[in-house]
Amino acid sequence: MWKRIDHQPKIKAGDGPQAAQLKELGAAQEPAMSHALELSEFQSFPVFEDISHHIREEGAQLVKKVNAIFQLDITKDGKTILQWTIDLKNGSGDMYLGPARLPADTIFTIPEPIFMELVLGKMNPQKAFLAGKFKVSGKVLLGQKLERVFKDWAKF
Repeated sequence: MWKRIDHQPKIKAGDGPQAAQLKELGAAQEPAMSHALELSEFQSFPVFEDISHHIREEGAQLVKKVNAIFQLDITKDGKTILQWTIDLKNGSGDMYLGPARLPADTIFTIPEPIFMELVLGKMNPQKAFLAGKFKVSGKVLLGQKLERVFKDWAKF
């Protein structure tokens, strides 16, 4: 009776837009999180975009130094509202919106205001972690390498 007609090409994992392309898509792109907020509403979004540009330019060197995949789960009221992945293990590095496509070495679960203070250098990451301001799972010590990436980005 009903016949399914598939006019759309098959989409493979990883074919989605990269962080740099999201700006061009504007309001048409929604985050894959449970909240339907505009990406521009997130205080951290411009920071992530800027870090993404830095990784595109310095990625090959960062892959040699870091050799890890990080997933950052940004939270609000205890719920994940945004996910970013920083892949400094494969190719010339990559940063994209969404969960890690390959298993992440380290996953950070962090409230957005705390993330902003950390990335802008207003809070010491080790002290914040020990005070329980954010959670880390996986290889915790790799967080120091990510801290170095953020410091390099801040100079950039």
